[in-house]
Amino acid sequence: MREELDSKLARFEELEALLGHPAVLADSQRMATVAREHGSLARLARRYRDFLALEREIAEHTEMAAGADPDLRELAEAELPDLQHRHETEWDEILDACHDDPDADRARCIIELRAGTGGDEAALFVRDLFEMYRRYAAEIGWDIEVLDASPTELGGFKDLVIGVAGQEVFRRLQYESGGHRVQRVPDTETKGRVHTSAATVAVLPEPEDVEVTIAPEEYRKDLFCASGPGGQHVNKTTSAVRLTHLETGIVVQCQDEKSQHKNFAKALRVLKTRLYERQRQIEHEKRASERRGLVGSGDRSQRIRTYNFPQNRLTDHRLNQNFNLENILAGRLGLVIEALAERARQERRGNVTAG
Repeated sequence: MREELDSKLARFEELEALLGHPAVLADSQRMATVAREHGSLARLARRYRDFLALEREIAEHTEMAAGADPDLRELAEAELPDLQHRHETEWDEILDACHDDPDADRARCIIELRAGTGGDEAALFVRDLFEMYRRYAAEIGWDIEVLDASPTELGGFKDLVIGVAGQEVFRRLQYESGGHRVQRVPDTETKGRVHTSAATVAVLPEPEDVEVTIAPEEYRKDLFCASGPGGQHVNKTTSAVRLTHLETGIVVQCQDEKSQHKNFAKALRVLKTRLYERQRQIEHEKRASERRGLVGSGDRSQRIRTYNFPQNRLTDHRLNQNFNLENILAGRLGLVIEALAERARQERRGNVTAG
C-alpha cells in the first residue's frame, strides 16, 4: 500500500511541474489531459503528503522525548498522544480515499430510471422514486432537472432521465444503482391484492466536457415530433432529438424541452455520460479483483431494495436492515445512504491494514 501511495504522490508532483511547463501550456489538448490526471490524483496525493509530514513530526517528537533536555522531553511527551491519534485517523481516511470510486467526488451525475415488470404500476413506481430523489436533493441543497421523460396516461414514467448537481452527488447516489422492487395494492386493483412491481436505477457520473469529446461525424442526429400519453403534450414541431453514436450503437433521445437546441444539448450530455460510463465499466472489469470489498456490484440487474407499502417498510438487502418507508420517501434517503457508506468503509478497513 505504501509503495502504491509513494508512486501516486511522485506522479502527482510530476504532473504539478508539467502544469507550469511552457510546452504543456502551449498545447491545449495536452494541457487538458495533464490537468485531468492531476485532478484525479489531487485529493489522495495531498492527503498522503500531509500524512508523511505528520510522520516526520512524530519522529521528531519521539527523538525529543528520548533526549536529555527535560523541557523538550516534557513538551514532546505531552504532544505525542495527540499526534499519534491524528496519525491513526489520517491513515483510516487515506484508506477510504484509496478505495473510493475514482469518480466519487463528481459534482454532477445522471440518474436513469426505467420501469420493469408490472406495467402501469411499475411506471407509477418510477414516478415515486423520482419524487424520493427530488425531495432528498431539496433537503441537502442539490439541483435537479429532468433531461428526458416518457410519461404514461396514469401519471407514471416508462423511462425518466434526470440530472443532479451539487456537492458529493455521485459519492452519495452511487449506492442507488440496481433493481428496486415495490409491494403494494395498486389504485386499479379492485380486490385489494398486493402486487409486486420493479424498476431499475442507474447512477452515472457526468464527465466534464474536456473529458469526453464527440465530433459531429461520430454520431447521427435525428429529429422527430415529441409525443406524450394519449396525445397530450404533443409537440407539432420536430423539436425532439435522437442521437446515435456510430461506433458503439448507443442511442439517446430528449424531447422534454420545446426547443430543439435545448433538447440537443441535453441529449449530448446524456450521450457523453453513457460513453464515459462505458469506459468506466471497461476499467471496472480490469480492477474487479481489487474492488470486491465494495457494497454491491452496481449491476443494474441486482435487486438492492424492497419498498413494502402495506407494512410501511423499506428493506435494503445489502444491509439486511429495515427503515420507515414513509420517512425515506419524504426525503430522508440519507439514512440509508449513510448506512451503506459506513458499511463500505468498515469492509474496506477490514480488508486493508496499514503497512
